[in-house]
Amino acid sequence: MNNKEILYKNLAAFKEKYGMTIGWRLEKNARIVLEHLHDDEVIEYAFYAQKNKSSLDILGTGVVAVTNKRLVIGRDRVVIGYFFDSITPDMFNDLKVKSGIIFGRIEIDTVKEKVILTNIDKRALTEIEREVGSAMLEMRDTIRVEN
Repeated sequence: MNNKEILYKNLAAFKEKYGMTIGWRLEKNARIVLEHLHDDEVIEYAFYAQKNKSSLDILGTGVVAVTNKRLVIGRDRVVIGYFFDSITPDMFNDLKVKSGIIFGRIEIDTVKEKVILTNIDKRALTEIEREVGSAMLEMRDTIRVEN
């Protein structure tokens, strides 16, 4: 299975399982992620969320993918252009989960900034924390062993 198939399969499964998560234009956002993957990268997990600080802002949907090398976030702009974020294991510090009545948020603390993902179905929070947190720590440990 290629990365495109893996990404779309992961997003469809996430949407079916956690339908309360707010997300728009997933295919356009997914294309940004696929465009920036390196040849030796393989997608291991993917989901979508709003990349913003406010739960009231629902127009910043991003597709988040964990690869075997890093965590990437692709967001297509409505008018022109796009945003792409890449978090390598050496830049990853910590991950914080916050749950509300309906929605939750994930805060990824990096060396340079805090990435905030909002409007996530609160039932998805433990899965995201487990998948992202363990993958980033595993990649960091692999890098340490190689060096």
